[in-house]
Amino acid sequence: MNKIWIDGDSLTLEEIIQVARDNYPVDITADAMEKVNKTRKLVDDYVEDEKIVYGITTGFGKFSDVAISKEETETLQRNLIISHACGVGNPFSEETVRAIMLLRANALAKGYSGIRLSTLETLIEMLNKGVHPIIPEKGSLGASGDLAPLSHMVLVMMGEGEAIYGGNRMTGKEAMETADIATIRLTSKEGLALINGTQVMTAVGALTVYDSKQLLKLVDIAAALTVEAQRGIIDAYDWKVHHVRPHEGQQQTAKNLLSLLEGSTFTTRQGELRVQDAYTLRCIPQIHGASRDAINYVEAKINIEINSATDNPLIFTEEGEVISGGNFHGQPLALSFDFLGIAIAELANVSERRIERLVNPQLSGLPAFLTAKGGLNSGFMIAQYAAAALVSENKVLAHPASVDSIPSSANQEDHVSMGTIAARKAKEIYENTVNVLAIELMVAAQAIDFHKDHKLGKGTSEAYRIIRDHISILQEDRVMYEDINRSAALVTTHEIVKGVEAYVTLL
Repeated sequence: MNKIWIDGDSLTLEEIIQVARDNYPVDITADAMEKVNKTRKLVDDYVEDEKIVYGITTGFGKFSDVAISKEETETLQRNLIISHACGVGNPFSEETVRAIMLLRANALAKGYSGIRLSTLETLIEMLNKGVHPIIPEKGSLGASGDLAPLSHMVLVMMGEGEAIYGGNRMTGKEAMETADIATIRLTSKEGLALINGTQVMTAVGALTVYDSKQLLKLVDIAAALTVEAQRGIIDAYDWKVHHVRPHEGQQQTAKNLLSLLEGSTFTTRQGELRVQDAYTLRCIPQIHGASRDAINYVEAKINIEINSATDNPLIFTEEGEVISGGNFHGQPLALSFDFLGIAIAELANVSERRIERLVNPQLSGLPAFLTAKGGLNSGFMIAQYAAAALVSENKVLAHPASVDSIPSSANQEDHVSMGTIAARKAKEIYENTVNVLAIELMVAAQAIDFHKDHKLGKGTSEAYRIIRDHISILQEDRVMYEDINRSAALVTTHEIVKGVEAYVTLL
């Protein structure tokens, strides 16, 4: 298995996935080690000289004007962690915790934080040996960083808190002992260096962006199946239309649709059956494309953040300066993750409208709810209900978190980002959208089965085959949620996308 080397500057989104989900081992480069040690020496000098520096020889937040003696620096850092570990709610998944640990280690490896190399190596050892702290989802304002959740991570490093090790939940002390990892005693600046950053919101957002990018091809496949089931007009996807409005996402979606539908006898040309289609078919490139562009924008912001120094104060060894700034503020990500949630929600919105067109006999020209024996059978009636419920929930979740702020720390921290809430909401919207698309795949395949003597497109024929390999035609009513779960699994495992891409190239 390849090792992921971190240096604070070159971590990629793909490597985050490899560590978080595939358990790739992590190590720190020699150059990064040198930077960490050099910065640490400067911190030790400040402590020895009793120089007044925020977070090193002073209290935190509103207590920044309280001087701390060098004899009390260890107590200061320990108190910081135990007092800030105020997270509540369900714990983050183990893959999210792994991403959090990796991102914090990478930020520390940049060499601007003043942590001891041995402390950083303890965090990396926990990651490599599978000691995963229990980190509650809620309690972060997104400035000054993700203080509360990151404190739960550090508790385990100290032999406190709780962790998952070997699939079992246990105390942090038990987990560290069982994994044969020495616990740490925090010293000057270290507690602050470990928790003052945006790594929780970034981890949740990075995993969601990665999954959303994988979803974009599937969205086009589902839409193409619906276009065929509705005998859609392909003129609207002509390159000339999109050349004169050259949004990249729009052009990519149009190309995908034409590739998927190549050779189809289901599709029509304008004027053959009707002059033009409803927006949910005709405007697929414009709608899907806009979400594509939004997701790509958010990915670009994440790529900056995962290799950034986000704690406070920052230590610049070349200049011999310690500067108290605000890189912990999550606003660049909060806005981005709100945008991400909206972009994903729109994919579900348009998918649900296509589902409605397929099950509504006045719009589809097919039997009501796609069942041949309506009345006795309900067919896909309530599948559309479920999709509508998910879409409506997404609309609530898509309300931006970043427009809210509430002052904290006696008004010292008087504007906060709510970026971690924005990231968590985007993830939930993504999960809802997976199920909406799963329903569209089922419904489109069922609608196609009512058409006779037609040939599916080069890409859609493979998608249809995979769906039918796992979900049979609905002849009579049956337990529907089992089919939805099977269809959702086809989405999340990317089985349909992989199968289709064996025959067509998708952007």
